[in-house]
Amino acid sequence: MVGHVPVGGGLYGTTPAPVVVQSMTNTDTADAQATIAQAYALWQAGSEVVRITVNSAEAAAQVATIRQGLDAMGCSVPLVGDFHFNGHKLLQAYPDCAQALAKYRINPGNVGKGSKRDEQFAAMILAAITYQKAVRIGVNWGSLDPAKMAQMMDENGKRAEPLSADALMREALIQSALESAEQAQALGLDPNQIIISCKVSNVQDLVLVYSELSRRCEFPLHLGLTEAGMGSKGIVASTAALAILLQQGIGDTIRVSLTPEPDEPRTKEVVVAQEILQTMGIRSFTPLVTACPGCGRTTSTYFQELAMQIQRWLRQQMPVWRSEYPGVESLNVAVMGCVVNGPGESKLANIGISLPGTGEVPVAPVFVDGEKTVTLKGDHIAEEFQTIVEDYVRTHYAEGGKLRARKPTVIPILSA
Repeated sequence: MVGHVPVGGGLYGTTPAPVVVQSMTNTDTADAQATIAQAYALWQAGSEVVRITVNSAEAAAQVATIRQGLDAMGCSVPLVGDFHFNGHKLLQAYPDCAQALAKYRINPGNVGKGSKRDEQFAAMILAAITYQKAVRIGVNWGSLDPAKMAQMMDENGKRAEPLSADALMREALIQSALESAEQAQALGLDPNQIIISCKVSNVQDLVLVYSELSRRCEFPLHLGLTEAGMGSKGIVASTAALAILLQQGIGDTIRVSLTPEPDEPRTKEVVVAQEILQTMGIRSFTPLVTACPGCGRTTSTYFQELAMQIQRWLRQQMPVWRSEYPGVESLNVAVMGCVVNGPGESKLANIGISLPGTGEVPVAPVFVDGEKTVTLKGDHIAEEFQTIVEDYVRTHYAEGGKLRARKPTVIPILSA
């Protein structure tokens, strides 16, 4: 569903839109200042939607303050309220909270039990209608509606050829989401204000669920592995799952649910989500650096340090560059470590530098738009190269500039 017309209610607009990057704070929402700071950092990193937990009266009471604080900082990022168990009460008791949020996330498995379930679900949907807000119906395999699951297990047991446990779970997720969406529409919620997600933590299950879900509905879909994990495992699993679906044209918003390592910034999940989209050629967010992996020809770590320094510096500039230099996100920089692929890769980038490998002459030719322009040497190569990049951005991407950046090769994304 890439390019699908996403949620209404003013959250994303009403024209075909790119895949949107979402993130979530892990602060206590009752601590308004901490939540403002983290939401702002996520937005600065490029998050286009930020979800916050609204789990208590204390949290709900601070949502409007958080919205006002972000607005005062020039941050208009939409806030999504994550509700479980008591959302119907909080939205009724705190109208300022209901108004300040752009979207409500409702988990059908945690809305209520028995006869109270429909009543409490209806209360949340009616709040969304009253305040003209979008709703994400977010089903999670860790919190499936137990009554729904029990019913389906009974029905499955009577089949001539019962579904496997995994297949039954996937079908339960899909049915729960679609039935809840139908219920919301029956209550009067505009279908253009509904997003659906069915999250699991297994790559193949996620691909199967969303492939079937996209076949059976036209709602915008939010993608992401739930509890993806920490470090490389979480990054690899999320990338594997999302790339398969995005390549098929499935997905309108995405989140990479990484478990942060100690002292790791929450913004890493935003960076990973952006890089998935950018390396697939779907969207561009920040200039990327091409760098070789290193081998016996590159026993010095200088090229690694320069590549890391330049990539970090480019990302740090984006909050300002995004408005001052439109199109700069497509800039391609190469930092190569020896003569084998160095000159060739550097010529293919907008700006590239081929550093000397082991035993090579200690000079570093620089290529701009495929042409060698200067050879750097000495102790200040890094600073001089950064200046060259800065000058290129200023002259090529300023309003009314040449905008000559080479676009990356794009693999066509299939229409859903």
